[in-house]
Amino acid sequence: MSEVCDSDASWFGVTALVVLAVVGAAVLPTLSSARPANEVPVGDVGANATDPTAESWTAVPSVELALASAPSGLPEASNVSTTHAQVRAATNGSHAFVRVSWPDETADRNASDLRAFADAVAVQLPENESARPPIAMGGTSNRVNVWYWAGGTTEELLAGGAGTTTSFDRSAVDAEAVHEDGEWHVAFVREAAMAGNRTDLSGEQDVDVAVALWNGSYGERAGRKAVSEWQYLAMGPGPQGPPYETILWTVAGLAVLFVAVVTIEGVRRTRGGAA
Repeated sequence: MSEVCDSDASWFGVTALVVLAVVGAAVLPTLSSARPANEVPVGDVGANATDPTAESWTAVPSVELALASAPSGLPEASNVSTTHAQVRAATNGSHAFVRVSWPDETADRNASDLRAFADAVAVQLPENESARPPIAMGGTSNRVNVWYWAGGTTEELLAGGAGTTTSFDRSAVDAEAVHEDGEWHVAFVREAAMAGNRTDLSGEQDVDVAVALWNGSYGERAGRKAVSEWQYLAMGPGPQGPPYETILWTVAGLAVLFVAVVTIEGVRRTRGGAA
């Protein structure tokens, strides 16, 4: 009987080592190249990335951002319609691109009527990329650049807190928008290396980024908007891999599989020994 027990113990030990080795071989390389969940990878594209439906965008990783209502004293400010957006970022060496996509069944381009509001999207970046400003339109010590598109109009803004937003005399940002299959796709483009109260996107370090959306047909305008938390564009040196959440779920799944295999085999051997 002791020989059977010793055999079972040896088998369990060998099985555990083998499974752990397999898990380690699968997971460790992934861990070494993992990226935080709030990272937006920056891909490489061609010159035609100004078109949000260009084929080059398909090779750029997409990140889904959760959205929530922005703090505001406006009526119905907490009632917003968009809960998520897909963001892609890219460069072609001389220019930086950010594409935002989100679901919206209606394309609201015209705000000429007093009761009509245009769909809109804004990309917010810190003026000084070495420090993170307050999420709500920056602060006096660290202002934010805002790339803003609304119903066909593009603006470049500078803000240092709520109520301080001003427009640049000449916008350095262009945007193109396409509405198809119940979704908006808006691609922003700007020269990467710039100064003069503009965020440097030359790729020497990571840059914080946030997104805001307005659904015109839902009555969203001004402070009534859906916003993300700060993310960051991975423009600095370093590997870009899968997010940590994916890795943790993978590890947990493999651990459950390991326990299940060992338990089943243990029960089988116990019944075999009893017989």
